[in-house]
This record gives sequence, structure tokens and C-alpha cells, in this order.
Amino acid sequence: MSPTSEDKLDVLSSVRTQKRPRSEGFHLGERLRHLRRERGMTLEDVGRRTGLAASTLSKIENDQMSPTFDVVQKLAVGLDIDITELFASNSGQDAAGRRSVTLSGTGRLMETEVYRHRLIAAELKNKKILPFVTTIKARSAEDFKTWSQHSGEEFLYVLKGEICFQTEHYEPAILGVGDSIYINSNMEHACYSTSEEDAVVLWVNTA
Repeated sequence: MSPTSEDKLDVLSSVRTQKRPRSEGFHLGERLRHLRRERGMTLEDVGRRTGLAASTLSKIENDQMSPTFDVVQKLAVGLDIDITELFASNSGQDAAGRRSVTLSGTGRLMETEVYRHRLIAAELKNKKILPFVTTIKARSAEDFKTWSQHSGEEFLYVLKGEICFQTEHYEPAILGVGDSIYINSNMEHACYSTSEEDAVVLWVNTA
């Protein structure tokens, strides 16, 4: 007896579900604690190397605080590691001929008060770039305690909604779907949604 259309749909649904696993559970705090202890360092040791208070580091390790990208960079420098090692799983490959496929809705989450980042190709270590799909939760410049500022360069491309991207030295840029911006990251900068819905962007930082 040949399968019905309903049977075929059930099979397709099952296959798609198997091919599209959701993001594995990940806690940056646990990863930071592991890397710190692996190096025989105390919170105070890391604090001296990063310029961050031991109490702040403790909050990050216990998932009581979500670090900004600037803080993540300081942690990488303080631990003397590539920034991608803070997010990569132990299965990350260092071979030259490597690739990573990230399916829609998957990736490693990194959430702050103003952004919800989903890190793409999270399992790969020593990447030259850090790509994120980011939901912009902030609604005004006043939502930021401090503007971001760090080494490197970054590129942002609007996928959904509208944003205002502000930097020092330049007038604010209002960007809609299909618009993009490329900046030197050592300028102070901040980005917030100006559309009714939270904007979503592809955001790429150099590692």
C-alpha cells in the first residue's frame, strides 16, 4: 500500500526535526570558571589582568551578570586566550580545512540588557571574525549605561526593523532592512531599535 500524503508529511517533519537541533545549553560563566581554574588563577588574579573587580567576575561566573562584548574581550586578554575560546565547545576543530553550519534558530546565546546575541559558528575556535545574529532590545541611547568601545572593526547589516546606530565623531545613522554600516570599533558606539518591533541584525566583529 502506497503512503498517503499525510504519511509523507509526517516523515518529512521527522527528518527536518532531526536535522535542525536546537542550541545546546551553554553558560559563559561555567566556561569562564573552567578556564580560570585550568590556569590555577583566582578571581583576584583575573581581576588584576583584566581591570575588572573580583566581585564582577564572580557575578559573571555565577550567571548573575551578562558581560558586554567589551568585557568579553578583556576576559580573553586576561586569560591569554583567543576570544572565541570563551564560546567554543570542546569539540571545536582547529584544522585548516574546516567548516561550520548553523541552522536557523540555533547558535550560542549571549544576552545583555540591550542586546540578545546569537553567536554563529560557535563551535569553531580561533576564528578571525565573530558573527552574531542580534536582536536589538534597546529603545534609546539612554538605555546604555556606557557605550561600547573595543579593539578591532565591525560590520552590521539590518535584517528586520529599523535601528539608529550612533558613534562618536559622526551623526547618528538611521538604518532599515538591507542597510549596513562598517566601523572602527575603538570609537564609542551604541545601537537601538527605532521600529515598533525589535530590530534584528547580522553583526560581525573581528576577533
